[in-house]
Amino acid sequence: MQTKLADFINNTPAGAVADEILRRCVHCGMCTATCPTYQLTGDELDSPRGRIYQIKQVLEGAPATESIQKHLDRCLTCRACETTCPAKVEYGKLVEIGRLEVERQIGRKPLEAAKRWALRRLINTPSVFKPAYRLGQAVRPVLPVSWRQKIMPKQKAGCIPAKRHGRQVIMPAGCVQPSLSPNIDAATVRVLDKLGIRAVFPEGGGCCGAVNLHLNAEHDALDNMRRNIDAWLPLLEQGAEAVLINASGCGSTVKEYGYHLRNDPQYAAKAAAVSASAKDIVEVIRAEVENIKLRPFEFQTLAYHPPCSLQHGQKLKGSVESLFAELGINLMLPADAHLCCGSAGTYAFFQPELSAHLGQAKRQNLAALQPDMILTANIGCITQLAENGGIPVRHWIEYLDGLVSAGE
Repeated sequence: MQTKLADFINNTPAGAVADEILRRCVHCGMCTATCPTYQLTGDELDSPRGRIYQIKQVLEGAPATESIQKHLDRCLTCRACETTCPAKVEYGKLVEIGRLEVERQIGRKPLEAAKRWALRRLINTPSVFKPAYRLGQAVRPVLPVSWRQKIMPKQKAGCIPAKRHGRQVIMPAGCVQPSLSPNIDAATVRVLDKLGIRAVFPEGGGCCGAVNLHLNAEHDALDNMRRNIDAWLPLLEQGAEAVLINASGCGSTVKEYGYHLRNDPQYAAKAAAVSASAKDIVEVIRAEVENIKLRPFEFQTLAYHPPCSLQHGQKLKGSVESLFAELGINLMLPADAHLCCGSAGTYAFFQPELSAHLGQAKRQNLAALQPDMILTANIGCITQLAENGGIPVRHWIEYLDGLVSAGE
């Protein structure tokens, strides 16, 4: 695709990235087959190809419009199109550039801007989010059904071993997962402990930056990243083997710190080092599969939903399924396993109808497998899939925690 970027972005770092991505796109349309929003609306402007053309127009000097903003906002950033694209178009990077420029030109209506600011502040402030969520859990039984479905019942984390091992990995604190499902971190620590690996929770870290990044608060997102690098890098330099992440959405962002801070003279090299060390929990566990001993267990019918951030963002498609297969446990995939469940970070708050349709379709496809339990790898997917109750939904590391025996 030929491009002629406007002066405001030509010869800038963002312009260089956008130009290279736009030139790769050959307008073949293969991306439309795996785009969740296009499947729902049938509108070319809600397809990756259509959004690429809208972004191209803006970057070439056409004025941004509310219509363009609407269609870019509808994108889940699931990046299924990247997996499908034969030309390897990095659509995720392009849509971030496009959204930022459109918002720079036309802004947001006051109420919409206030909602986005409030949600960012709430999620990025655990001291506020946790008590607010606990209050919601306390009054959950009397809330309207639509609200009740968004709040998970209170969960106990279980014991966390305090053993010291020579091998260590860094586990970021995260933002909402410790409040929504504290047992995910606890189960991760227990499984690692049985494999002779200690999880270290560094002080000073926080949200990975994804929430701010996806809501176009780029400055705040980069600050999140720098703060985490300052908290994690000393531990890596002291011998920690990896920054281990058990929420695949966060993992996608941390693995791209090097890209986002590539032009920061003080943090570029540090960010690249952190990104290189970042591993999803499945990468660490798969490397230790020969050391895993399972206690006798009764086989259950297990369905697995692979999060977009794992299969498309981190390019780890099939990783969890392969791990379980090596352990002799079968995971069934639903129809259209490549499609997003509709959670997509904060997407459900701002695109509730599209999110609800996608969530319902995903739950129906999973239920058709008649599983005893649904497993997945991201906290957002867990909350979306568990919305109507019924079939239990867990992170796969929680399930594995119940099966792994001590290695002594």
